[in-house]
Amino acid sequence: MDATPENSGPVAPAAEAAPRPARTLSPLRMLLRQAASYPGEVAIAVTALLITSGATIAVPASFKSIIDKAFGKGANADTINSSFRWLLVVVVILGIGTAVRFYFVSWLGERVVADIRLKVQANLLRMPPSFFETNSPKEISSRMTSDTAIIEQVVGTTCSIALRNSITALGGLIYLFTLAPALTAGLLVGIPVVVGPIVYFGSRLRTASRSSQDRVADIGVQISEVLGAMKVVQAFGQEKREAGRFSEAVERTFGAAKRRIFIRSVMTAIVIFLVFGGIAVLMWQGATAVSNGSISGGTIAAFVLTGGIVAGAVGALTEVYGDLLRGAGAAGRLNELLLEQPEITAPARPLHLPQPPRGQIAFQNVSFRYPSRPEVAALEDFSLAVEPGETVAIVGPSGAGKSTLFLLAERFYDPHAGMVRIDGVPLPQADPAEVRARMALVPQEGVLFAASARDNLRYGNWSASDAQIWEAAEAANAATFLKELPQGLDTFLGEDGARLSGGQRQRIAIARALLRDAPILLLDEATSALDAESERLVQDALDRLMKARTTLVIAHRLATVRAADRIVVMDKGRIVEQGTHTVLSAQDGLYARLARLQFDTAEA
Repeated sequence: MDATPENSGPVAPAAEAAPRPARTLSPLRMLLRQAASYPGEVAIAVTALLITSGATIAVPASFKSIIDKAFGKGANADTINSSFRWLLVVVVILGIGTAVRFYFVSWLGERVVADIRLKVQANLLRMPPSFFETNSPKEISSRMTSDTAIIEQVVGTTCSIALRNSITALGGLIYLFTLAPALTAGLLVGIPVVVGPIVYFGSRLRTASRSSQDRVADIGVQISEVLGAMKVVQAFGQEKREAGRFSEAVERTFGAAKRRIFIRSVMTAIVIFLVFGGIAVLMWQGATAVSNGSISGGTIAAFVLTGGIVAGAVGALTEVYGDLLRGAGAAGRLNELLLEQPEITAPARPLHLPQPPRGQIAFQNVSFRYPSRPEVAALEDFSLAVEPGETVAIVGPSGAGKSTLFLLAERFYDPHAGMVRIDGVPLPQADPAEVRARMALVPQEGVLFAASARDNLRYGNWSASDAQIWEAAEAANAATFLKELPQGLDTFLGEDGARLSGGQRQRIAIARALLRDAPILLLDEATSALDAESERLVQDALDRLMKARTTLVIAHRLATVRAADRIVVMDKGRIVEQGTHTVLSAQDGLYARLARLQFDTAEA
């Protein structure tokens, strides 16, 4: 057992790594390529962006016209009505354009994320188990959820903000130069003075906010961990200690929040001073210009409004740049999953397995090491031939290589040396899907999905009728409890079949294998974790399932071993003994020692 420091609490689950911001925006090209699949929606969204940006600049122009014409000397009702009608038209265009822009940009964001999720999941389904040895499923799940959420925000919001503000800033500067070139030159000098502190404090605010979010996440992890282990906490009298640990986490969260609040307060004060101070200076200069007649009152009003719009657009661009970099980081991580290629693939011209199937398995001088444990040989020069209809029990100590045989038989891995054949066909020359179609697996623990009983049962044969399902359930000793479920086959079984007992889950797995109706059966210690009553029912179902099938069974219980045609004893990736239970027991070798440890206890 691994030792842990005495002052440490229960080990928290590893936090899911957040995507790091990319150094460049180049990974976003993947999103652009995906969005390009919808040219009509992109065209409408870009058109709406241009219209709304133009309408935004038209608002100050409308105010200039109103002030100069509607409030100037010689103004009449027609002039006033015309000026305000134009302003209302601009406002209507701005409102409609904004609605259209929001809908289509948001639509593109959702559609691009949906397409990326579908492509990533489709590619992940092609990956062999070796890929998930070196790539954590939790981390992959994080990419599929948090990273796609970031991308959705980038495509549906950030890109829109960036493009809209870029167009608005450029259009606004052009309009400012037409209004007052001298004042515009002063404004261009003043923009960096305003934007600089925003960038400086904005960067620190994002860091502080991320730290604050991490501390909040720590609280969530700790709450989930302690509440999930409440029996252990109370059984060992650790309530006060866990309350202390939680108090420390809360205080750390409060400290991080204080830093975030302080930075934001200082940033707000400085930005308000610079922005309103800059506007005051511009108004001061403008008022002087108006008093000496060099510009009109409407011009200075339009200038101030447009200047505020340009400054806001530039400030928004500096803020969204960091979001774009984070989006680029998320896109890069997802693109890595999209570019992954499976090591196990069908050859260009696969050999078809013979029909009708015979059910023969042969391992010829097979050597194999797991990618995550290359220093240890799982199998070493292993040879075994299982004839059609034969039942072979595989026994041996933990780590002997028993489960590896199943993984190689289903071609989840390829051996580093030697060959595995099904009905005489080398597996690398066959289509993996056709190979696996000839096998049915009953794992050590019945793996069920969060679905109905019917869907779990027909997972082995999705086209199975209800009559076939009930026939398999009867053979697997599962029909009685299935009929007692509230909605029968339509009953939702819960996460991982949580509404069923271990024995019931195992009988569901056996019924699923029966529906598969495959010539080769792989049993992975299917009764090892069951009580005596459940074991009897499951073993009875297994006896029916094994009839007329080639069966490889990783054996743990005495009943399965005695019923086998042959027992293969493995140790350190090699076969050390073969024979029947009676013969091997008399040899006083490894099997006899295992039998004394496991089987004599069962008999007693």
